[in-house]
Amino acid sequence: MILKGKAHCLGDDINTDYIISGRYKFKTLDKKEMASHLMEDLDPEFVKKIEPGDIIVAGSNFGCGSSREQAPLVIRYAGISVVAAKSFARIFFRNSINVGLPLIEFDTSGIKSGDQLEVDFSAGKLINATQGEAITFKPLPKIMLDIINEGGLVPYFQKYGSFRL
Repeated sequence: MILKGKAHCLGDDINTDYIISGRYKFKTLDKKEMASHLMEDLDPEFVKKIEPGDIIVAGSNFGCGSSREQAPLVIRYAGISVVAAKSFARIFFRNSINVGLPLIEFDTSGIKSGDQLEVDFSAGKLINATQGEAITFKPLPKIMLDIINEGGLVPYFQKYGSFRL
């Protein structure tokens, strides 16, 4: 799986309420409507800046806060193809894989907003075409990639009925 997109850089400790404010979590179940408010409290224009396939790049502890799965869902429904961060909150990481949102961990400090990135999940490599450099990361296990490729845990089990190890 290879994904390409433009980087949108954020800082450390981006919590789930920054990703999707609590005021929207209970107003609607429409994922597209919620996605239209992605990162609104950090940058009211954020969703206007992103294009399908773009990549969120963050610092440490991305996705801290509540355990609601709306946070990774709205990122996915907004068209973000992958989130790269120095580290993720553990439950956010699990929820992301469960809803089919790819995540990668590495030192993201050298990436700038607007950089054109290419992520090769099988090789564990991110190419920053803008800066002409390659960054390695620990690839996700095959089972996680299979779940992501099927669109999340539910579609995976609907298709296969159990884990294919």
